[in-house]
Amino acid sequence: MAASPEYTARHLLVLEGLEAVRKRPGMYIGSTDSRGLMHCVWEIIDNAVDEALAGYGEHIEVYLHRDGSVAVHDHARGIPVDVEPKTGLSGVEVVMTKLHAGGKFGGGSYAASGGLHGVGASVVNALSQRLDVEVDRDGATHSISFRRGVPGVFDGEGPDAPFEPRNGMDKTRRSAKKAEAGISGTRIRYWADRQIFLKDAKISLEELYGRARQTAFLVPGLTIEVHDERTDEVTVESFHYAGGISEFCEYLAPDRPVTDTLRLTGNGTFTETVPVLDESGHMVPTDVERLLEVDVAMRWGTEYDTVLKSFVNIIITPKGGTHVTGFERALVKTVNEQLRAAKLLRVNDDPVTKDDILEGLTSVITVRLSEPQFEGQTKEVLGTPAAARIVTNVVSDQLKAFLTATDKNRKPQARTVLEKIVAAARTRIAARQHKETQRRKNALETSALPAKLADCRSDDVERSELFIVEGDSALGTAKLARDSEFQALLPIRGKILNVQKSSVADMLKNAECAAIIQVLGAGTGRSFDIDAARYGRVIMMADADVDGSHIRTLLLTLFFRYMRPMVEAGRVFAAVPPLHRIEVIGQGRAKNEYIYTYTDQEMKTVTADLAKRGKRIKDPVQRYKGLGEMDADQLAETTMDPRHRMLRRITLSDAEAADRIFDLLMGSDVAPRRDYIINSAALLDRSAIDA
Repeated sequence: MAASPEYTARHLLVLEGLEAVRKRPGMYIGSTDSRGLMHCVWEIIDNAVDEALAGYGEHIEVYLHRDGSVAVHDHARGIPVDVEPKTGLSGVEVVMTKLHAGGKFGGGSYAASGGLHGVGASVVNALSQRLDVEVDRDGATHSISFRRGVPGVFDGEGPDAPFEPRNGMDKTRRSAKKAEAGISGTRIRYWADRQIFLKDAKISLEELYGRARQTAFLVPGLTIEVHDERTDEVTVESFHYAGGISEFCEYLAPDRPVTDTLRLTGNGTFTETVPVLDESGHMVPTDVERLLEVDVAMRWGTEYDTVLKSFVNIIITPKGGTHVTGFERALVKTVNEQLRAAKLLRVNDDPVTKDDILEGLTSVITVRLSEPQFEGQTKEVLGTPAAARIVTNVVSDQLKAFLTATDKNRKPQARTVLEKIVAAARTRIAARQHKETQRRKNALETSALPAKLADCRSDDVERSELFIVEGDSALGTAKLARDSEFQALLPIRGKILNVQKSSVADMLKNAECAAIIQVLGAGTGRSFDIDAARYGRVIMMADADVDGSHIRTLLLTLFFRYMRPMVEAGRVFAAVPPLHRIEVIGQGRAKNEYIYTYTDQEMKTVTADLAKRGKRIKDPVQRYKGLGEMDADQLAETTMDPRHRMLRRITLSDAEAADRIFDLLMGSDVAPRRDYIINSAALLDRSAIDA
């Protein structure tokens, strides 16, 4: 419908209160899929953790109930229940129904907290079909319920019970014995509103465990229990760590240590201008002095991967911010100064870069301050400008002390680290020079591309596709099935080298790996340049059997370790060839019809459906043992033609988990892999194995 040319004040819509949250939930929780649902869980848990940070309550329980609800219990001070004078509402109602309201604005309740916008609990309430709050305080239990942000009373259990709107909290006096015990705390249980969240949005138990573990590391002494009651077999996981971020750093490190875990701590002050209410109720710009505490744990290891986690109070900042900028600035400045002082870098040598220093480094960076400035409610980036300066000063001073240490324990460690960084810089420079030399070569003067590549005619990268085909036999059929305008083919012989447990040199010597890297033309590792890739998509086309799965895994390992930006950009795919071809016998003069299925279960379902409809099929059903059994028309129709095929995009939704799985399944450490195979053998569907 075309927009009306008339535009007056009556066309303007003003969203009041929590109505704005329900209208635009993505502004507050990022998305309405599982990620947004998990964000709601974090908001409630983080409020309980803020109490622990303030020194109240050392035990938090999280319950995942069978009906899909989530409950969070803490044993802290409890949300205030007395009446807030400006609104005339109880403290709980203010926190749960008013945006930008809470105890984290005035500075008197929390010295440092994860929340600062005052929208966390109210946003969760607005996006809940039902939310129940119980507060133990002052010898009584105070309770209230909400439906989509509206306070009231439910007549029954669950979110579908009859609801009557009503302001005010119910109060139940506790027994004298319990009142004397001084028990306090908050219990919140909520049911996500399925009018807002997608049908397949769900709580990820592994992600919840990871966040609980991370928080327990960040708040030493805190215990977080996660109770999963969604199945008949209730599971309880408890997380408690006394070692703080030093222990966290050891947990995250993927390799053997080169240095001890260094702990760099300090603080600094800065002045911030903030609006403050004066006695007349006016907002007046006021200079406030802030204290920022820095706590960093770091250690170098023998490998090359970098693990860097950054936090503000208890909130992870996955996209960094000013505190990470300050940390990296201090690393580059201090390390270069010490390399010059130690004569490991000559006068004319280029300084080492951030990437050289980060190679093999595992670090946890935390800062604590009142009212930090984040970019957006999801708090992924710290924006407080002064954090960069303070972190730089703390890290520079204490890292220099380590690198110039003279005691017999730390001096050799410092020397080893400096030599490792210089070696990384030399490798980077050599790789860059080699790449520049290769680029200068005229393509007509060298046969850089493998002879067995069947290239496409188009030079449009966005449109072109490279199929990595298993075996020369399938190559012949694929040549006839492809569209040579934009589809290129590169055959590989069976199973390529397992690069997870091989050196870079061995990988480059392997003919199949070298051919894939040459054909793609974008380099490898840190020097990989995705903009130089010759094809917009890479599609792995292997047989639909166990060997084909192994080959795909080996190829994925190559891309994950040495060409990861292609995977991160969503440009790596797995073709999905059919497993069966069902020939339906036509009635009368009608031609026979062919139906392709991709799993045994799908084949059984289709054949049963055909039988129910009185259709006859040709027995036995053809089962493809490999791509080579298809003719060109069949391969094009099912696997290569963009109009009919099915592709599976390879993504990195959780790079850390993927890294651990690749290391487990493809790494050089045999014992964990053997244990995994033994423990998982009972779960295997033996009928699915091609024998």
